[in-house]
Amino acid sequence: MPDLDVDREAVVAVLNRILEHELAGAVRYTHYSLMVYSPHRIPIVQWLRGEASIAMAHAHRAGEMVTHLGAHPSLSIGALLETHKHEIEAILRESLAMELDGLRLYKKLHELVKGRSILLEEYARTLIVEEEMHVGEVDKMLRQPGEVGQSDAVLAAFMH
Repeated sequence: MPDLDVDREAVVAVLNRILEHELAGAVRYTHYSLMVYSPHRIPIVQWLRGEASIAMAHAHRAGEMVTHLGAHPSLSIGALLETHKHEIEAILRESLAMELDGLRLYKKLHELVKGRSILLEEYARTLIVEEEMHVGEVDKMLRQPGEVGQSDAVLAAFMH
């Protein structure tokens, strides 16, 4: 186990929550991709399946960080709620909420390791950037043509 100036137990707990959250994201995005029905199905399904792959890659990275710290990665998965809302806008709103939850987890990790571990701090910062990009993309997809401003939820997430 690396010698770190961090609360290892707290860091591993957050990393395991990230792992569980990202695994749930992969399942949710895969499910969403199966439930899209519209003339715009093909590009939306491709985007959703891409997001499922990204979530799985994020889960792998979190698990690797857990084992790097000499701990055991969680075998649990985050919450999987079936809302039965499969309209594209509803899927995007659920996706935005999920991405914002992930962003909060990465920011929590960053606070735990900031100034204490370059490895973990850079990992957290990199994933914060990626999650903020995902949030921004979903937010843009939810906007009406010509609507430029970000939603209040997105603005609040980016400011904290």
